[in-house]
Amino acid sequence: MPIKINHLKKITQKSSSNIVLFSNDKFHNGSLKKYLSSSEFSYIGDLLKTSDLKKNLLVFEVSSKKKIVLISIKNNSKLSDIEKLGAEFYGRVNFGKNNEYLVYSDSLVGNNKNFIGHFLHGLKLKSYEFKRYKSKKDSRLITINVYGKKNAVSNKDQIKFKALEEGTFYARDLVSEPGNILHPDEYAKRLNSLKKFGLKVTIFDQKKLKKLGMHALLGVGQGSVRGSYLVSLEWNGSKNNSKPLAFVGKGVCFDTGGYSLKPARFMEDMTYDMAGSAAVVGLMKNLALRKARVNAVGVVGLVENMVSGNAQRPGDIVKSYSGKTIEVLNTDAEGRLVLADAITYTEKKYKPKFIIDLATLTGAIIVSLGSEYAGLFSNDDKLSKLISIAGKKVEEKIWRMPLHKNYDKLINSKNADMQNINYVGGAGSTTAAQFLQRFIINKTPWAHLDIAGMAFSKYGGALNSGGATGFGVRLLNQLIEENYEQ
Repeated sequence: MPIKINHLKKITQKSSSNIVLFSNDKFHNGSLKKYLSSSEFSYIGDLLKTSDLKKNLLVFEVSSKKKIVLISIKNNSKLSDIEKLGAEFYGRVNFGKNNEYLVYSDSLVGNNKNFIGHFLHGLKLKSYEFKRYKSKKDSRLITINVYGKKNAVSNKDQIKFKALEEGTFYARDLVSEPGNILHPDEYAKRLNSLKKFGLKVTIFDQKKLKKLGMHALLGVGQGSVRGSYLVSLEWNGSKNNSKPLAFVGKGVCFDTGGYSLKPARFMEDMTYDMAGSAAVVGLMKNLALRKARVNAVGVVGLVENMVSGNAQRPGDIVKSYSGKTIEVLNTDAEGRLVLADAITYTEKKYKPKFIIDLATLTGAIIVSLGSEYAGLFSNDDKLSKLISIAGKKVEEKIWRMPLHKNYDKLINSKNADMQNINYVGGAGSTTAAQFLQRFIINKTPWAHLDIAGMAFSKYGGALNSGGATGFGVRLLNQLIEENYEQ
């Protein structure tokens, strides 16, 4: 349900609103007296005597038209914990006819800096829904009126949170679109529209890609009636000419598996095989919206992996942009072919400080880590550590997996420089990452995030209500904000 947040300088209709109050973890309510009428305070006090105080959030029905919500915040709470409380608030409160809430942010003044901003951020993230193709529209609106001077959210932080929400929601929107709508042609058009936010957008179509020699990427898309593209989005927010941070995303808009055809069951989910690219795009939009003081570039390869008389065959050999040749033994191991050309191009063109690629690359990573962690593979310990720390802070967790030269023998080919899949068996995610590492030509620090288990949630998570998660946007924004902005 849509949410409107107002930051009030004075209160006008206190009596008509539901009330949200914050307290310490023991629900000590003495300090809350000034925010309630005497009868409400007495009523809440009696109910607290029989309530489960182990819960973080308590909802009291004062009347048929009014609720009072008490939320406890511990002094040692992490900011991610407070965001989860905002999400829990959204999920717990039954939004009926009265959808207006008055939040007294000063009802708790403790050690949690800017807790109200993170609380509202979690609430907004949880409220996301994709209902673009529903014929019956829900006209209801939730209004959150925030009042309080001591814990007021600064204008700077409001801009930061709004940019991060819009970037995350944009990524979720892209992943949620059906394949007949968001095919590569349409995707490229949408990315071109991001110029209005100050991004420099460059689009390479099939003719240009062929001229560049990106035959690994083009091979994946050659079975589709749609075009194949490489799109770069540049944000130059630094005052100096420092090397940019580079992010590369896999954008397979629909993946049938090609001639190595996927099973029919759950193939409809393959619209989210472009979630890596969506995370990169959402990140770049966020950086532009909040005018991030950093130079960054996002590069995405956009293709559709289809079956036709012109589709790539198992056994085909293609020459990548790097000059290395690849024997395609399985056409369903297509994402690494797209990334191979995109990674080498990014390194050669931009000479970045580092490259981080994101992709829903392997089912094997789901077997390994489920839907709790993304897999991290990297040639750089420092970069890996920084990504891990950022992930913990925003609850987008990663787990580092091994790379080793001994895995190379599993993807060496008799007929070409390498093959695109390990047919011996085992180490599916590692050999995929090992494959990608071969396209880092100049020893640039590089990390690969396999987000196959994290990009889409059937049942919902702490900060999303099911469906596309936008995983990666908040993680990479945290990495940049904490370590690389001037």
